[in-house]
Amino acid sequence: MFKHGGNIADAMIRYGIPESNWLDLSTGINPNGYPVKNVPAHCWRDLPQDNDGLIDTAKQYYGCDSLLPVAGSQAAIQNLPRLRQPGRIAVLSPAFFEHAKAWQAAGHEVVPVRANKINEILDSIEVLVLVNPNNPTGECFTPEQCLDWYQRLAAKDGWLIVDEAFMDVTPEQSLAGFSNREGLIVLRSIGKFFGLAGIRLGFVLSNEQLLTNLQRYLGPWTVNAPARYIARQALQDQHWQQQTGQNLLNAEKELIQVLEKNGLSPGGGTVLFQWLTHPHAEDIHEALAALGILTRYFPAEHTGENSIRFGLPGNDEQWLRLSAALAMVCAE
Repeated sequence: MFKHGGNIADAMIRYGIPESNWLDLSTGINPNGYPVKNVPAHCWRDLPQDNDGLIDTAKQYYGCDSLLPVAGSQAAIQNLPRLRQPGRIAVLSPAFFEHAKAWQAAGHEVVPVRANKINEILDSIEVLVLVNPNNPTGECFTPEQCLDWYQRLAAKDGWLIVDEAFMDVTPEQSLAGFSNREGLIVLRSIGKFFGLAGIRLGFVLSNEQLLTNLQRYLGPWTVNAPARYIARQALQDQHWQQQTGQNLLNAEKELIQVLEKNGLSPGGGTVLFQWLTHPHAEDIHEALAALGILTRYFPAEHTGENSIRFGLPGNDEQWLRLSAALAMVCAE
């Protein structure tokens, strides 16, 4: 199992299959991402400028009052724990494991919590970290639920952190519009919906004081100028966003149908991936990898049961390839 999805270089070595023959379904990244146009030469030459319009464009897209561009959500995940004294932190489990890892590294006591146990643990923690929609399970939390938890935490100077990396297609479920409240922190990503993971850009949505404190740890020029330019174009392109949102909704339905046709019923997912538990999840993962199709396998110690996550194929040929491979593997 690879530490994160998308590690084709390791897969090439492990399975002896050249890069050109791989179909990578191991990530939750849109395979048909935003079409990047020519980046002006000055973006490569000049230092990044904070007043280049990116912040205002992002505020409008997310519908928030204040935000901070960061070099991918990971930059915020690793540094937010440094803004609090060591305390007791509840992190949704299973979920993107970098959250728990970062809080532990900063000296906090991390308590993994299942979604149905959050209410029970809330009075004994200082910070609650959610991923909404969750990765890998696809579980969602309503704004009403989240705001109730936030208010209970804020009453004792606690935080609610919500990682909304997969929220773009359902903005009505986002807490972005409430993120100026003290103690509420929302993380957003350009990598997933826009398919721009390579530019390493995300946003922290919160009140100005917290953003100022976080900026001190990050230092200047954390987001490079080409990334800022590309993101500004993508966030302004409403036509592409609307068309892509509908395309992803259609792709989600198609992926569910392909999986169910082969006896694999998803237990959850988003428009960018489907997740399912299966006693032979590892065998399915390995059999598909031997055919040059990389999925994401999660052992039972991470998700409670052996499970597997499928990202989206990017074109008709890839859809046919996945369907044929699943028919072969599941028949065995």
